[in-house]
Amino acid sequence: MEEKIIRKKTKEVQIGSKIIGGSHPILIQSMTNTRTEDVKGTIAQIQRLTEAGCEIIRCAVPTMEAAEALAEIKKGITIPLVADIHFDYRLALAAIEHGADKIRINPGNIGARERIQAVIDAAKERNIPIRVGVNSGSLEKELVERYHGVTAEGIVESALDKVHLIEELGYDNLVISIKSSDVLMCVRAHELIANRTDYPLHVGITESGTITSGNIKSAMGLGMILSQGIGDTIRVSLTGDPLEEIKSAKIILRTLGLRKGGIEVVSCPTCGRTQIDLIGLANQVEAMVSDIPLELKVAVMGCVVNGPGEAKEADIGIAGGIGEGLIIKHGEIYKKVKEEDLLEALRHELLHWGE
Repeated sequence: MEEKIIRKKTKEVQIGSKIIGGSHPILIQSMTNTRTEDVKGTIAQIQRLTEAGCEIIRCAVPTMEAAEALAEIKKGITIPLVADIHFDYRLALAAIEHGADKIRINPGNIGARERIQAVIDAAKERNIPIRVGVNSGSLEKELVERYHGVTAEGIVESALDKVHLIEELGYDNLVISIKSSDVLMCVRAHELIANRTDYPLHVGITESGTITSGNIKSAMGLGMILSQGIGDTIRVSLTGDPLEEIKSAKIILRTLGLRKGGIEVVSCPTCGRTQIDLIGLANQVEAMVSDIPLELKVAVMGCVVNGPGEAKEADIGIAGGIGEGLIIKHGEIYKKVKEEDLLEALRHELLHWGE
């Protein structure tokens, strides 16, 4: 019997047209790497990310021009927009004024209490959620000293201190984000905070690295956190094209059984029996199925010796040989085709699935 992850119940929070927390699905988030002041370029990137499966987008707001640009950006996109604010509370006020669906702040770097109050009042007036973000790299000196270094306990205390401050100032429409580039520290911090708050949690491994190392660290960290039922939104933070973050997030959620939909591609490793370009073929299949709205498992196998058996658990599969290939359905050989026609034959079967 398939194991099912029991998610921890958190408060429901509305972000634009989306709702997180409660029993709502875990949503995929990313962040633009365009200059937010470049309205046309930012809209174009958000549209590509949306098509790929991004459900919430965050934009950096380092200048007043960027804050003002949010109004035009909002007109060209269909998913909620989060304004990322650091240091200058006036940018938070401007972002809210120009239509941000949520703002991300660290109250510790916003400044005086009255400045935080001004941001809270503006958010409260429009019922815009505030994401309280704390990273291990910006942990307060006194907490570092108290815990003898940067620790999960210190990160959690820092985040909850800021949450309590905002609550004292009269607002509780909040989302919490606690991140570290140290995978085990990040996992431990989420385990601790999940037992001390019912606010929704945005989960990710920050500064995880390049496409290769970042994907591995994110998959391990998010896998350990999400498998405990913790998390309401996720971001796979990668040094690369944000589109890669969406692809990875979808795979992580689908692998854990937290997201259905889309075609899952499984492929065997290469070996001395492989007589086709299996690496190229597997990559071509993965790209080819990305726009096909089916919920299936597709196997890509390297030889006709073990291919049918290895593909038995898949809905459909292909196996390559010298000059020819097999189409396999539900573990049985369905037809033989020429090697050069294998990819197109698979696509034809998928496009006519169920007919």
